[in-house]
Amino acid sequence: MAELYIRVAEDENEEPMEIPSEDDGTVLLSTVAAQFPGACGLRYRNPVSQCMRGVRLVEGILHAPENDWGSLVYVVNYPKDNKRKMDEMDAASAVKMKRSIEKTSDLIILGLPWKTSEQDLKDYFATFGEVIMVQVKRDVKTGNSKGFGFVRFTEYETQSKVISQRHMIDGRWCDCKLPNSKAGPDEPMRSRKIFVGRCTEDITTDELRQFFMQYGEVTDVFIPKPFRAFAFVTFADDQVASALCGEDLIIKGVSVHISNAEPKHNNSRQMMDHI
Repeated sequence: MAELYIRVAEDENEEPMEIPSEDDGTVLLSTVAAQFPGACGLRYRNPVSQCMRGVRLVEGILHAPENDWGSLVYVVNYPKDNKRKMDEMDAASAVKMKRSIEKTSDLIILGLPWKTSEQDLKDYFATFGEVIMVQVKRDVKTGNSKGFGFVRFTEYETQSKVISQRHMIDGRWCDCKLPNSKAGPDEPMRSRKIFVGRCTEDITTDELRQFFMQYGEVTDVFIPKPFRAFAFVTFADDQVASALCGEDLIIKGVSVHISNAEPKHNNSRQMMDHI
């Protein structure tokens, strides 16, 4: 008698596996369990009623429905407790996998002292975890530091820890954060200008320039006249401007709010929101 195979799967939507039957046409539960550990039986969908039906099991032997296995796909049954444990294991594995595939990003470091070198950065951040890359942004012509840089770590957990705190580097407090999302190829270049809201009348352009120079090179500061409780600061690099947006900073004891310097047609509303 030719050996007969029946089609078995863990789920109706999965690709089935062919399981050999015995000479009398029955299938041993042990044969099924060898391929599907923990299996305790089989079921199938009745072609007429479209209901699921269980396969008869007697003393570890599975008997074909109406003495014919046919071309149906038989689905494996598991004990409920065992199925629950398997689902929990799958969920735990999914969480672990998600954590393992969470990628690190280049973090921007704001407020770097001018003297800080890439080796200084690497030595400092290596105390948190393995460092993939460090970079101090420098002026192309002079080679001088622009006052900010980048760092990237191997582990996502290390990145999260670094972002959560401020850092004393070469005697100066620095901020390390994720740069705002970069513009796509069809989007305009990000602005190098920020809007400084809630300014007080005694803040001067020189004071603003000195304050914001700790984050990067400042190319322009503008306070409208007559005074209207806001100012604009322009940086040499748009990444510095982007990283500061959304922050509340203290200047001369006053909390100012930083936001994008929006296009001209939006400026009037933006100014009113920050006065």
